[in-house]
Amino acid sequence: MLFNSYEFIFLFLPLTLAGAIYLGRRKEPWLVTAWLNVASLFFYGWWNPSYLWLIVSSIAVNYLIGRRLLKDGAGQSEKKWTLAAGIGVNLTLLGYFKYANFFVENWRALADSELQPVPIILPIAISFFTFTQIAYLVDAYRGEAQDNNFLRYSLFVTFFPHLIAGPIVHHRELIPQFARKGLCRFRTKAVAVGVTIFFIGLFKKVVLADGVAQYSTPVFDAARDGAILSFIDAWGGALAYTFQLYFDFSGYSDMAIGLSLMFNVRLPINFDSPYKATSIIEFWQRWHITL
Repeated sequence: MLFNSYEFIFLFLPLTLAGAIYLGRRKEPWLVTAWLNVASLFFYGWWNPSYLWLIVSSIAVNYLIGRRLLKDGAGQSEKKWTLAAGIGVNLTLLGYFKYANFFVENWRALADSELQPVPIILPIAISFFTFTQIAYLVDAYRGEAQDNNFLRYSLFVTFFPHLIAGPIVHHRELIPQFARKGLCRFRTKAVAVGVTIFFIGLFKKVVLADGVAQYSTPVFDAARDGAILSFIDAWGGALAYTFQLYFDFSGYSDMAIGLSLMFNVRLPINFDSPYKATSIIEFWQRWHITL
């Protein structure tokens, strides 16, 4: 389910927000976190329900490893091995889905093998929720992750505004917000600002990014088919794509930030006018900042 889809804007978002605000009035944060967990898992499973087991299993395993790392009686050596095992499990999972067929194809080419690629469909957002949880395990090892409530941890990973395309958030930025009694309490200003930022992001995505794509896509398609491009066409397509990429990515980040504000949750800024940068270093400090 995309942020700019009719299903999201006219069904999922209003129902999820209404449910969260209703439960938020009861001043029981766990009810709101439980509701948002269910909504976020539904949001994730909309694309491919068969991969719900993957994210749920990943959350459960990492939560248990985190609890082990936070255990008072655990020795330093035990914690090191536990952390190494946790990182290993996460990277193995990520490596299988993202790179298994890459290695199979290379092995076939190098060894003239008849080994066939594995029929794998890449789970959406697997990189985001894997690296988010690895960072949590490292902080748990360092003793910097104190809150071990399962509902809050699960929502930290699955919270639908940032789940698919970021911003990438640290547990210190989200979990304490989920523990507040004011979570999802209706605040006119927060909702108004959130809706405004969401529609700015929606404009970037639907009007600017998709509009510029009409100029970049034909150029890249022609190059793929072996056409000889003129100087103007080549540079025009390349420049159009830079703006398409920026407006698409920053638009999604703006929509995520706006959506979170509607639920009285703040996400960090992810883009700061990167094309105004005067050096490559400054550019990467302004582009996908949370990474």
